[in-house]
Amino acid sequence: MGSTERFDAVDIIRIKRDGGQWEDSHIAWVVDAYTRGVVSEEQMAALAMAIFLRGMSRREVASWTEAMIASGTTLDLGALPRPTVDKHSTGGVGDKITLALGPLVASFGVAVPQLSGRGLGHTGGTLDKLESIPGWSPELSAPRMRAILGEVGAVVAAASADLAPADRKLYALRDVTGTVDSIPLIASSIMSKKIAEGTSGLVLDVKVGSGAFMRSLDEARELARTMVDIGADAGVATRALLTNMDVPLGRTIGNALEVREAVEVLGGGGPSDVRELTCALARAMLEIAGLPDAEVEEALDDGRAMDTWRRMVRAQGGDPDAPLPTARHTHQVRAQREGYVDTLDALALGVGSWRLGAGRARKEDAVQAAAGIELHVEHGQRVTPGQPLLTLHTDTPERMDRALEAVLPGLGIGPKQPPARTLIYETIDAHPGA
Repeated sequence: MGSTERFDAVDIIRIKRDGGQWEDSHIAWVVDAYTRGVVSEEQMAALAMAIFLRGMSRREVASWTEAMIASGTTLDLGALPRPTVDKHSTGGVGDKITLALGPLVASFGVAVPQLSGRGLGHTGGTLDKLESIPGWSPELSAPRMRAILGEVGAVVAAASADLAPADRKLYALRDVTGTVDSIPLIASSIMSKKIAEGTSGLVLDVKVGSGAFMRSLDEARELARTMVDIGADAGVATRALLTNMDVPLGRTIGNALEVREAVEVLGGGGPSDVRELTCALARAMLEIAGLPDAEVEEALDDGRAMDTWRRMVRAQGGDPDAPLPTARHTHQVRAQREGYVDTLDALALGVGSWRLGAGRARKEDAVQAAAGIELHVEHGQRVTPGQPLLTLHTDTPERMDRALEAVLPGLGIGPKQPPARTLIYETIDAHPGA
């Protein structure tokens, strides 16, 4: 290592390995040196494992996030004539909330700058969904993104490669070293990108359950608390909602299928759970933006949110009136007996949709716009033999058998009606102090 470097990576690894706390200067140096290639992949792997085993204090996590942001460029949205607030979901099955939420919030004069990603594994990506709209593109320059935010109020764009590049590099390393499941690293990864996008407010939808990254309420609560505190320490008003992901959201899983359902919600209809969660998140976002009394349901019912959606789609090259792609092959699954739908496992259905072609196993894989699963029943609904439960959609019929292998164990019909599920468990706001 060159003598011009301020610290030695091995010394910094030892501090955390032995249970100590880093100074802010240690963190700033190690993240920058890793981005520059001075700290090797092997050294950063050891450091990530030390964090995984020893954790980080609130001050360390705030400092780590700040260093991640400083590794790249940030978007300046300060000149916008509207308050800015964004939403981030930790990922789920059938989670098309972003599609309706951005236009809904924007219809109240708030700017919603959503930098989104593509799907990997069983959870869908917002960009993949929107790309099923003919002509729509997420590739926007920063000036164009600011212009759309000023004119329309809502935008969904691909995150630029120079936004928190240290996080992108570290995430790939965590993936192959068994250190993904570290709450400080998950929280700082999400929040560094969200803070770098320049929003002044943020609402987090932290999913809990079989189809979510966090399976237990306690884990989800810890992640939410860590992210909310990072936001507060960075001067971004942040709130988190813990929401149910044991059962898929709504009646569709896939890309074009979910866009169709989101448009139904924007038109005042759609499944009740999708509408309820969209409205709850919208109220939280608008409260942060200084509009606590906004009538969000009215904006869905009277067409204002739909008007904003159509303008947003057009501003990004899409045709809101074009027919969405439909799959060339379908297969219907029917009930074998009478009873109540007591299991609609989000993970099983998410994996099934992925196997049909709606998701990808590697970042470079293509996705099918029309692939996915359509649910014809809800959790707790009474069914009779022969009644349709769900329809599988794909352009490649050879995928059906593998998809069914995933889906069928996740469907259950029992003799008793299960208790109604809770959609929103709790809300977490920032608390002061480090």
